[in-house]
Amino acid sequence: MTDTPEKPKEKRPQQVYTLLVEVGRSKDDGLPKGATGAGLLCYASGVDEAEAVRETVVILKQADLSPLDVTGYGTIEEREKQGHEIDDEERSLMQRALDENSVIVAQMTPFFGKDHPKVQ
Repeated sequence: MTDTPEKPKEKRPQQVYTLLVEVGRSKDDGLPKGATGAGLLCYASGVDEAEAVRETVVILKQADLSPLDVTGYGTIEEREKQGHEIDDEERSLMQRALDENSVIVAQMTPFFGKDHPKVQ
């Protein structure tokens, strides 16, 4: 039996993905009284969008939030190709997510009553 050296796994670079996460209510979620949920604009690092989504959901659950739906908008390059305008503040938050290998919640918009996409 001959030993063949294992090929080292190629390390894939981290990228930052823009995600819109819809959350519902849960006990101790910190959302305003009367809110039915919220939309969170997040920048999350990952080797692919699926990893960024998984990490974001885990972190939001640890923060006592209840993620219901995640919409991915891609990397900065993908967004620019789609014609999105990305200002310096947004670029800075994306770079921070990349540098820290983290999830940054850039904006939270609470939903009230019929404003919530899932409530009719």
